[in-house]
Amino acid sequence: MIYHFQKNYGANDKERFSKLHFYIFIKKYFVIVQALEEYFPQLSKSPALKKELAAACQLIKLEKGTTILRTGAYIKLIPLVISGLIKVYKEEENGNELLLYYIKPGESCVMSVTTLMRRETSSIKAIVEQDAEVVVLPSNKALEIAKTQSQWNEFIYDLFNLKFEELLTTIETLTFSNKDKRLLDYLKKEAKLKGNTILQTTHQQIAYELGSSREVISRLLKKLENEGIVSLKQGAIKILKTEE
Repeated sequence: MIYHFQKNYGANDKERFSKLHFYIFIKKYFVIVQALEEYFPQLSKSPALKKELAAACQLIKLEKGTTILRTGAYIKLIPLVISGLIKVYKEEENGNELLLYYIKPGESCVMSVTTLMRRETSSIKAIVEQDAEVVVLPSNKALEIAKTQSQWNEFIYDLFNLKFEELLTTIETLTFSNKDKRLLDYLKKEAKLKGNTILQTTHQQIAYELGSSREVISRLLKKLENEGIVSLKQGAIKILKTEE
């Protein structure tokens, strides 16, 4: 960042401004270092990588509902989630959105990384599900780091394996499970991720994420309510039997 001073700025003003800029940078730097050490210990194993990330990244706060990546967009930033949840979807031609996986604290978006490496546009959509704090790494810096820092690549490979297993579970559920079990498994997973047995959602939203219709979801939820497994409220679902 370069600051331009007019002629009426004195030397003392420039010095104070420079010191303030330096103080802000140092404060940001150590906040990111602390976040990396707490939530990304694998990345922090390498002092050189930790230093490079802290210097290049920014820490931002994102509100629920914020779209951080759209289908067809180029990858500008790689997120490293500190708190909150981010949902990753695959948009279908008919407008439905199929839930692929969540990005949880201590994780990044592996599909964003692989798309960036291939220099392609995104085939997914990512939306903040719970208010989140995210360390963001500029895409050009991510490409540089991938060439020089083996610890970064190891982190991405491990994350890829983790998300691949989650995707296999999703495919297995969609392919082999009946709709009742798919819905109940989805509700349990949502409750576990959010740490709350009361889910603020709609029948239509669940239908989008499970690749179904609102009518089918409403019928299945009513069945679960009659069985005493859930309680239905306006805009909310309470899970009564998590071990069922």
